[in-house]
Amino acid sequence: MLEIKTQYNVTKNWQGDPCVPSDYSWEGLNCSNDNPPRVISLNLSSSNLTGEIANSFSKLELIRSLDLRGNKLTGSVPEALLERSRIGQLDLRVDANPDLCLYTPCKGKKKKEFVIPVLAASLTAVLILLFIVSALAVYRRKRGSDMVAKSKSSIKSKNRQYSYSEVVKITNNFRTIIGKGGFGNVYLGKLKDEIQVAVKLLSPSSNQGYKEFRAEAQLLMVLHHGNLVSLVGYCDDGKKKALIYEYMAKGNLQQHLSVTNPNVLTWNERLCIAVDAAHGLEYLHNGCKPPIIHRDLKPPNILLNEQMQAMIADFGLSRAFARENDTHVSTCPAGTFGYVDPEFATSGNFKRESDVYSFGIVLFELITGRPAIIRGPMQNNHILDWVYPLIERADIQNIVDPRLEGEFNTTSAWKVVEIAMSCALPVAIQRPGMSQVLAELKECLALVLTRGRNQRMTTECRTSSMQDNTFHLELESGLIAPIAR
Repeated sequence: MLEIKTQYNVTKNWQGDPCVPSDYSWEGLNCSNDNPPRVISLNLSSSNLTGEIANSFSKLELIRSLDLRGNKLTGSVPEALLERSRIGQLDLRVDANPDLCLYTPCKGKKKKEFVIPVLAASLTAVLILLFIVSALAVYRRKRGSDMVAKSKSSIKSKNRQYSYSEVVKITNNFRTIIGKGGFGNVYLGKLKDEIQVAVKLLSPSSNQGYKEFRAEAQLLMVLHHGNLVSLVGYCDDGKKKALIYEYMAKGNLQQHLSVTNPNVLTWNERLCIAVDAAHGLEYLHNGCKPPIIHRDLKPPNILLNEQMQAMIADFGLSRAFARENDTHVSTCPAGTFGYVDPEFATSGNFKRESDVYSFGIVLFELITGRPAIIRGPMQNNHILDWVYPLIERADIQNIVDPRLEGEFNTTSAWKVVEIAMSCALPVAIQRPGMSQVLAELKECLALVLTRGRNQRMTTECRTSSMQDNTFHLELESGLIAPIAR
């Protein structure tokens, strides 16, 4: 860490031991509880780092999260970091470094020249293989319309504008409703290559004007992240407007938390969902320029795919449906009772801290299995009014969803409760940012995965994490469309 501090002339409050005492650990850094403690996460995003990525980062052998986004780093990423990212041991974020590349040698670098021995048969074979693979890749790009794949990279290639008649055909004349929301009904659809999609037909009564609909839809189509539901296309045909999303086979989080659902989410599954959702929200807040405020985060807007990976939906829609007489997006009504930041009532503005509050309420729902508004025979109670007395009594057994029958890690449960409490503080400025929330939730997940006995769940969570890491590497290497900034 001292090598990193010296090489990049870090101006943060970095004095003394990075980890000890824990109350004074270095800014942007998290350490394990081992003896001695080890660095497990490091956030140096937007820290004006210049030059190449130092090999010193590779010496942090137990680091699980490294965020270097938004700097001016050059050259290539150390192979040791890339390898750990490929196998899911490291959440590596390096996007928004314009002169950084993931190739060896890097394009545009003239200092390093590679000499290929003519008689090196093995290397020649490798080059031939790479040529064949590259040729196939080019061929497949040209014939993308003939590819049938259910991966995100495939579905992103479908991004385009659809006519209303095409939407009617895709949904089989709006035959199957799979959801309802404030913007309108959601229908099951199928594209020509049999890929399933969800079509949100926008109700004219949901808002008037749609003054930024097309521009916002086009922006959302190039916004890709492993924990955001991808927008496949849109329809802007007169008064007929629709959004076409990738289909999420496992429905939404609200359905899974419902008392009527016989398949109760395990504690580990709930932590995985929390981490996934935090990943998506953190990217909207810190990975997008300008930041995107969700404004209506709640369990119905957290969807689950076939592998139970959570993805945030309906982000960025507030600006798309701003009314014609709105002077600023923040004046557009949004949010759902029970999840709205208390400060919104006085300020009238949504901001990142507003989303953090909503996320805190979602965390409490994951912990307790109870909805944000608890219906009672005499009156309704907010989940915070119900849970705070139990927290004061340190009654974790009655806080955690009773349907788990005590099958949860007490230490991690208390930690998630603390995170949720900090997110739901009434004063916005006192709430943590999503980067901090994500790092702390990852620590909770790591705790139960390393100490737990459920190997199947461990594998599933690692698979989800690997998918997210792959996104960041693909983005930097140009394999998928970059975010519009």
